[in-house]
Amino acid sequence: MKILIIGAGVIGVTTAWTLHRRGHEVTVVDKASAAALETSYANAGQRSYGHVSPWASPSMIRQALPSMLRSEGPLKLKLPPSGRMIQFLVGMSRFAGQPALYRRNHDAMLRLAQFSREQFLALEDAEPFDFDGGHRGLLKLADTDDDKRELLDIGDHLTRLGIENRWLDADETRAQEPGLSPDIAGGLLVPGDGTGDCQSFTERLAERAAAAGVQFRYRTEATHLRTDDKTLHSVQLNGPDGEQWFNADAFVLCAGCGSRELAFSLGVHLPIYPVKGYSLTAPVAVTARAPQSTLIDENRKVAITRLGDRVRVTGFAELADFDRRLLPRRLNSIRDSLEKRFPGAAQWDKAEPWAGFRPMTPDGPAAIGLGRQSNVYYNTGHGTWGWTLAMGSAEIIAQQVAGEEPAVEMTAFRPRRFTGGLA
Repeated sequence: MKILIIGAGVIGVTTAWTLHRRGHEVTVVDKASAAALETSYANAGQRSYGHVSPWASPSMIRQALPSMLRSEGPLKLKLPPSGRMIQFLVGMSRFAGQPALYRRNHDAMLRLAQFSREQFLALEDAEPFDFDGGHRGLLKLADTDDDKRELLDIGDHLTRLGIENRWLDADETRAQEPGLSPDIAGGLLVPGDGTGDCQSFTERLAERAAAAGVQFRYRTEATHLRTDDKTLHSVQLNGPDGEQWFNADAFVLCAGCGSRELAFSLGVHLPIYPVKGYSLTAPVAVTARAPQSTLIDENRKVAITRLGDRVRVTGFAELADFDRRLLPRRLNSIRDSLEKRFPGAAQWDKAEPWAGFRPMTPDGPAAIGLGRQSNVYYNTGHGTWGWTLAMGSAEIIAQQVAGEEPAVEMTAFRPRRFTGGLA
């Protein structure tokens, strides 16, 4: 089968790899000059299979306003809000106010994440290459007794789903992460979680895919569609060689924040919003002071990850449409968060700043599967979890293209679930 994939981030490249391995003729197009130059470029670096959850949670309603009022609060809005931002906030609030839906979506995302972990391990065993990856566990930190109770509840839920975890007291937490500052109550360890440089992984997998026969066409944008209610016949591509129509048997939309407009052209309402996040990546200054693996600081809402001889800290959820500015106060805030947890760990004079857009749906789960046309598949809108869910999502698409029953229940991920004005 001839298949066109739109998008060369980690989702598009893993999808291309998985489909090619099943014998399909695959072409990938992206408007950027290379793979993984948008959301995949400098994300948190965490493959958080036991940490995935919908952003639209009941706790979000309680936390949102206080967070916006605090100067260091993790949630920020650019004012005045755009119509697109208001639409997203209204939809998110509506979903966040449905605890039963949140629980169903949360469980669905965790199950897909565990499947993704299996697929990552299989790939790394069959096609070993270096991307500063590993599976040394993820640690969620607790500063207070209230934090501890909340994390113990999370641990109980993970246990019910068969996901290994264990509570560490203060001494055990520092034994797990010797460089961690002493002011800690403990932490919840999810030992199966992992790390990895998403950009490096995507680049290397794209190289292997290209060597195996996958065609990559960069600086190329999908501009027009020839479609009807049942079938997408061809896509007009505008690239270095001019405009041309590309015919295929099937199409997979993996364009992240760019998916919304393309989906609309196909009659699918996909209210993805670009939630902006910041990261700083710096060389390790003193190995003994640096993190060993990956951590979540729930109080400061930052993620801290060790990537080989570097350390990365990421944070903030800024709703500012496509404003790409690197605001110094945001960078200083996440820098301070790492410094408080791991003082002296990073060479800040050599830090690389970045800001990117997480393709967020208002309810949380990505859009994965068939849309309105019988030959158009969606694999997009993963929010903060694209790196974690990439291999699982890719394998699900390959199964659906082959007409197989997906390995994971996918009701929560239906691309057309927003039809009817739900968001």
